[in-house]
Amino acid sequence: MAAGYRSREEAERAAVEHDWGVESWLAGAEVGNCDALTLGRMTVGPGRSDLPHAHADAVEVLYLMRGTVAQIVGEETIMMEAGDTAVIPAGTPHMTHNHGDEDADIIMAYPTGTREFRVDL
Repeated sequence: MAAGYRSREEAERAAVEHDWGVESWLAGAEVGNCDALTLGRMTVGPGRSDLPHAHADAVEVLYLMRGTVAQIVGEETIMMEAGDTAVIPAGTPHMTHNHGDEDADIIMAYPTGTREFRVDL
């Protein structure tokens, strides 16, 4: 196996299912294949939202591959369609709400190998 490699099958086996969708971590210190960044993929089901949260230590970049979502960032709501990108400043509370009728498919990236995760309820 090449250094840093993770197959689709490995990522799918390690995916975390939530009542709102699925998170799959592709690269990062927790995965064991990269100390310099974290890369993940998230699906959010129709009408569902992930938990309001923040990452005190890292900017988050979200790329919407499929679907339509409302990205709530602090007090602002950003309406996103497939192909759109949102950059969320470190420490800013945010959440994703899928208001479409299909799964929203999102790539998440952070410029750190680990990311602090704090739920902001």
